Amino acid sequence: MTNVAKFTRQQLEAFNGKQVDDLLGPDVRLLFVGINPGLWTAAVNAHFARRGNRFWPALAAAGILSDVVDASDGMTHRDLAMVHRAKIGITNLVSVASARADELTSAQLRDGGRRLADLVARVRPRVVAMLGVTAYRRAFDDKTAAVGRQTERLGVSASFAGAELFVLPNPSGLNAHETLASLAAAYAVPASAAGLHRYGDAG
Repeated sequence: MTNVAKFTRQQLEAFNGKQVDDLLGPDVRLLFVGINPGLWTAAVNAHFARRGNRFWPALAAAGILSDVVDASDGMTHRDLAMVHRAKIGITNLVSVASARADELTSAQLRDGGRRLADLVARVRPRVVAMLGVTAYRRAFDDKTAAVGRQTERLGVSASFAGAELFVLPNPSGLNAHETLASLAAAYAVPASAAGLHRYGDAG
């Protein structure tokens, strides 16, 4: 367990609008896409860093990672090696931090969608997993999109360089409709589609 960095509310507000680095290894088979970084994530430059977010526990529960990452004080070298070995990557639709995702404008989300398409074309993962159906609908102007594998009916999937596209529940604690078990089950589906097996073994 790492020591948790302590921030006052005023200190965290200083990270509003700051960027967070993408987490991309040499062989990304499954690319997870958050909505945008929270302030704690920006403060430690590590994705899904605030305690209470269920992303890292869900990956472990799904068998994608062998251990739960504690990113609350940043990523350790061991954590990074485990993530790279699992052949997963992490980015965001919008790269700049805010206190809440609902502060983002539709223009920011649409611009983020175009940036994401460019990133996918460069990284070429097998599968892209967008974490948040409402943000996906706004970014790609697909008001009828539902959670699950996306079709090419609006041409959105075609813009992702041949990668399969899934829209999945967001792991934030604010998403009270989901449990750790339901998130783990949802995240295991694109992992399987990407050819990932338990603890990051890739086919």
